[in-house]
Amino acid sequence: MRLLLSRRLSRLEDTQALAEEVLGLLPRGALVAIEGPLGAGKTTFVGFLVRALGFPGRVTSPTYTLIHTYPTPEGPVVHADLYRLKDPSLLLGQLEAALEGARLGLVEWGEPHLLGASHLLRLSPEGEARRPARPAKRATTFPSRSTTKVQGWPRTLNRAATSWGRSRSEARRGMKRG
Repeated sequence: MRLLLSRRLSRLEDTQALAEEVLGLLPRGALVAIEGPLGAGKTTFVGFLVRALGFPGRVTSPTYTLIHTYPTPEGPVVHADLYRLKDPSLLLGQLEAALEGARLGLVEWGEPHLLGASHLLRLSPEGEARRPARPAKRATTFPSRSTTKVQGWPRTLNRAATSWGRSRSEARRGMKRG
């Protein structure tokens, strides 16, 4: 395994340029371990790389699903995130199977030596313009439902059941919808 690149990224455009540069350096079937602190732009980098390979969809973090596969005209790209695993070696069999025939494998939070990674990429964030702006979330209103308190349920479950049909802010204030 060799260190592919180590860069400081201060803008979203830097991450995109890095992805395009790295793509030209990676042979078919390469497995890249991506290192960096939380918020360094690892998943953002993967998104730019996958889009550069022709995937038109949305790229998301596989933090909870562990592995995502993105089909591209050059072959599938496998994206794994091992952050939440206490023992990442338990996923190695599934990861190897997913990487079979893949154009590229990208693993966040993986030990490069344990993975047998062919390349290592270290990302270091600088500045605040690292991620695309997201629209502000609006309060969600759920459809009205009649609720019944169930004898023996913990108080928190009954509270949750009685808040169904109210917006989050109404539920926090204990208001009923009219």
